[in-house]
Amino acid sequence: MATHPVTHPIVEIAVPCPLRRSFDYLWPEDCPQPPVAGQRVEIPFGNRHLVGIVLSEKSASDINTAKLKAVIQPLDAEPSLSEAQLKLGQWAAKYYHHPIGDCLQQMLPVSLRKTGNSEPREQAVSCWRLHPDWQQHLPSSRAHQQHALLEAFATAPEHTLSMKQVNTLGFSRPLLRELLKRELLIPAPALAPATLSPESPPELNAEQASAVAAVRDSLGQFRRFLLDGITGSGKTEVYLQLIAHCLQAGRQALVLVPEIGLTPQTLQRFERRFPGQIASLHSGLSDSERLRSWQAARSGERAVLLGTRSAVLAELPKLGLIIVDEEHDPSYKQQDGWRYSARDIAVKRAADLSCPVLLASATPSLDSLFNVKQQRYHLLKLQQRAGSAKPPSVRLVDIRHQSLHEGLSDTLLSRIDRTLNAGQQALVFLNRRGFAPTLQCHSCGWIAHCNACDARMTVHFRRRELRCHHCDARAPLPPKCPDCGDSHWLFDGPGTERLELALKSRFADTTIHRIDRDTTRGQGDIQRVVNAIKDGQPSILIGTQMLAKGHHFPNVTLVGIVDMDAGLFSADFRAVERCGQLLMQVAGRAGRAELPGEVLIQTHCPEHPALLSLIHQGYGAFAQQQLQERETLGLPPFAHSAVIRSDAVKLQVAEDFLEQLRQRLYLEHPDWQQIGPLPAPMARRAGRYRCSLILQSPNRVLLHRQLGLAAHYGEQLKKTGGLRWSIDVDPIELF
Repeated sequence: MATHPVTHPIVEIAVPCPLRRSFDYLWPEDCPQPPVAGQRVEIPFGNRHLVGIVLSEKSASDINTAKLKAVIQPLDAEPSLSEAQLKLGQWAAKYYHHPIGDCLQQMLPVSLRKTGNSEPREQAVSCWRLHPDWQQHLPSSRAHQQHALLEAFATAPEHTLSMKQVNTLGFSRPLLRELLKRELLIPAPALAPATLSPESPPELNAEQASAVAAVRDSLGQFRRFLLDGITGSGKTEVYLQLIAHCLQAGRQALVLVPEIGLTPQTLQRFERRFPGQIASLHSGLSDSERLRSWQAARSGERAVLLGTRSAVLAELPKLGLIIVDEEHDPSYKQQDGWRYSARDIAVKRAADLSCPVLLASATPSLDSLFNVKQQRYHLLKLQQRAGSAKPPSVRLVDIRHQSLHEGLSDTLLSRIDRTLNAGQQALVFLNRRGFAPTLQCHSCGWIAHCNACDARMTVHFRRRELRCHHCDARAPLPPKCPDCGDSHWLFDGPGTERLELALKSRFADTTIHRIDRDTTRGQGDIQRVVNAIKDGQPSILIGTQMLAKGHHFPNVTLVGIVDMDAGLFSADFRAVERCGQLLMQVAGRAGRAELPGEVLIQTHCPEHPALLSLIHQGYGAFAQQQLQERETLGLPPFAHSAVIRSDAVKLQVAEDFLEQLRQRLYLEHPDWQQIGPLPAPMARRAGRYRCSLILQSPNRVLLHRQLGLAAHYGEQLKKTGGLRWSIDVDPIELF
């Protein structure tokens, strides 16, 4: 194709649009500064103005220059994305077969993705300190959030917090104003980091010291470590001491945690050790707060960045150590749009920057254990609990032919009673929120279904409503059956709300804490409940997987797991792995201090081989058993996979698109495997029908060659019926 030279610069720009390509634009003739790679620019695109990222300057274009549009204006004096970030974004766009413009856009804070927004200057942040007589004027005991915020101030250096720290910990500005109105807080000057006294580190045991030494000796070079540490073994202390070594070497550290719920308590611990040096990035921050944290890490003002998935994309110019906590957690995988894995990008960043990366978990993923067997990862182990704590005893409770009380067996109820009488706490785990997963008429059998999904509506009794947990559709709880008019309802199966009501009825004088998405929607809600639990008073904790990770409750000595059998019989080959990980994570909440712990797992399948392996031989043996099964079946990690998904308002439209794509792919290679196209197990969701084409090969190069062809053909195929499609590389879900 002929090129068209010009006398003034042409710039190649990554545009946030669905097309997997970049676009050429003319640089403004009246702009005195030349274009710089990584610079944000405002551009016309169709009938809109968008923020694009300059990739390079060109002397010629494949497009006739008379047809090229001009950049409206540059938005940066200095590039918003560094050369390293540009390279990472270009690699990610190629690896995940995703539009480069969207990849680079997601590396920026939301505030910098909007036209007309230049990077604002850092603003001075006001600080407050506890009033000297604050304990004489405490708010009502029912003001839980106020007490939680006061405790945060009480544990902060010099009892002082900035507005940024208050927000980062999950508390709101109105809550702070309420404490100011009560004169529990007084204005205070900002503390300079040098004036703060860091908390002294504890002495490490032999296993912790060995792990720290191994990673410390690798600072300045790329090495991959897997820290396999049982719950309560002191993994966080290993992180803290490694970060200290990293900072002493004049470098920055990046720490990823899987969920926002873990961020406040982790942040407090990190702040005590490294006062004034921590920035955080997570979805609980406002756009301006995220921008300030992004700026602080990018400028080197903050030496440690702690955050959830998207923090892996932030710029740290002196990055010398990456830590991925709970590396097995599926929340590190983005499940819409750009479907990247933060864990895998962390490893890629470490390779690019020649620094060590530490992946850590009490239940490592089969992918990481496979990499250990392939000698790609160096294994470090922590097999003893910190201090004098011992691993809990675990046993199965066969509930076949037993009468259950709202899903709870007599065995579990009697153990809860004994635990409370001993002045201790019990945790009841059920990974299903709401009152009941099904509402059914006892007379005619009518069942409440979602009108937009192939799913049943979940009963939320306290709010007297039905909710779809897939599309969030809501409807009032009907007073009588819409088919036959009868008002005798059956509530099939328990949820956390139903367990809470049942346990309140059984243990009327006992405090009960429920932690799930319905009870922790507000800022500071999780921290408030966690603080109340840590008071150690006899109580019952009820929750979903939000309770399973990272929390340290010293007085919890009993864990009851109510219903996990469904995970053992899923169509998804990864379901058993996830079930085993969740079981062990929940079990790890018991007996984390001096008191011995006990775990009871209710099941209808006490002879299931995976359960028996997990309970009697431990997670390591369970994981090796699962790896052997995967190898026999030729499944990941012994093969490489991808899923091409489509969805449309009609099932036939979604299927036809994938079938056309399948037929146009080159499928003659003997190692090539494909499944589909076929509808998802829940074909209709939010009014759209979903289909998948699953691609698999032991050869990664071949897989990516096929995906490149799929991306090319997919953009050429005609889209009808509101069709949408996407490519998911290294999927953790097949549908």
